Amino acid sequence: MNNSFDMMNNPFDMMNNPKMRICMKKMTILLLSLCALLWGFTLDAEACTSAVVSGKVTPDGRPLLWKNRDTDFLRNHMAYVKGARFDFVANVNSANFPQRKEAWMGANTAGFALMNTQSYNLVEVKPDEERGEANGRVIYRALELCATVQDFCHFLDTLSKPSYIEANFGVIDAQGGAAMFEVDYHGYVMYDANNPKDAPYGYIARTNFSFAGKVNEGAGYVRYMEADGVLMKASAMGGITPQLIFNDLSRSFRNQLLGIDLRDGTHNRPQASGWFVDQDFIPRSSTSCSIVVQGVKPGEKAELTTLWTLLGYPPTGVVVPLWVKEGLPAMVSLDKELGAAPLSHASLQLAETEVFAYHQGMGTGKYLHWEALWNPQGTGWMQRLKPIEDEIFRLTALKLEKWREQGRIDEEEMRWFFCNLVEVFLANHRL
Repeated sequence: MNNSFDMMNNPFDMMNNPKMRICMKKMTILLLSLCALLWGFTLDAEACTSAVVSGKVTPDGRPLLWKNRDTDFLRNHMAYVKGARFDFVANVNSANFPQRKEAWMGANTAGFALMNTQSYNLVEVKPDEERGEANGRVIYRALELCATVQDFCHFLDTLSKPSYIEANFGVIDAQGGAAMFEVDYHGYVMYDANNPKDAPYGYIARTNFSFAGKVNEGAGYVRYMEADGVLMKASAMGGITPQLIFNDLSRSFRNQLLGIDLRDGTHNRPQASGWFVDQDFIPRSSTSCSIVVQGVKPGEKAELTTLWTLLGYPPTGVVVPLWVKEGLPAMVSLDKELGAAPLSHASLQLAETEVFAYHQGMGTGKYLHWEALWNPQGTGWMQRLKPIEDEIFRLTALKLEKWREQGRIDEEEMRWFFCNLVEVFLANHRL
């Protein structure tokens, strides 16, 4: 099983440090509890929800990049990669990384962050052609080479054509840049989140269609309605934060077309059965992770860029903060026995066994046990896990405030902080 630290680069002797040995023992207990769960479940095609947010409409002036990832590869982990120009941390498929040099969202040592959503209305795909086959390779390579939004423009300009890209790419950088790119085989359209003409409310949301593509084709129009509605209201109040995104988008059970919100209580017992159909909510059975990259203000060091990372199905998962540093904690790193990160594995297993738990016959995987996630009694998984996540955000805010004041991340302190997060899990986790 993975250790949380890189032993070769650890600044202190772990074996001879009693406190560190205790910390690692506790981490092992947590991971063993997670490992007791079984393997994951069936899935849908790729269909993500995302947004890029200008620092103009965030409370602290730092840009945000969000992706709720839907994929055929549910089992994910976070990887630290030594790149050709910049090192980076990225979300990857546990089944085929690093054999396939693909990444699906990440940030590098220059403070450049990149993600994609698959678009379905930019290219007429041939019968024997994989749609957007180069998308993951593009993210991996760009994280290695790019430092700014303009670098990414140059990167796209210099790709050989046809590029075999069909995607919406969201980008932020350490200079305050924030943009969305709609990219097809031969070109792209760029939308600047800092330009009121492109983004009158300071953000750009995308699902699985492109505004430059064929009208009313593609996918994700209902999810787009929800993302746009939440972000528009929050931008008017200056309240777009990572926590708001996770609470109100990554775990949203509103459907704007149907005019329903499962949290209104009418879909719980005794008014209803406590079950619903998983259709066009942002979190779905096909969701593998949700990540918000919080950038830096101009003048701050790029290393303060924070990857707020939730692996697995968001309603049964918990966010942890990461930075582009070696020694990622074991809870988000690949566990070879599990075939995923422990937090990914645990969240997906809860989703399978308690949320998408009806398997009587074919085609039943869309039935959602809403009662297991949220109920008036406060015993649903979203309600039980929220205090853990709130505490993680509270502790991280204190740490980030200190590091921002001193202008750097104390890496030894960061590693101890990861141990403190394990303490939070151990104090509250009931798996």
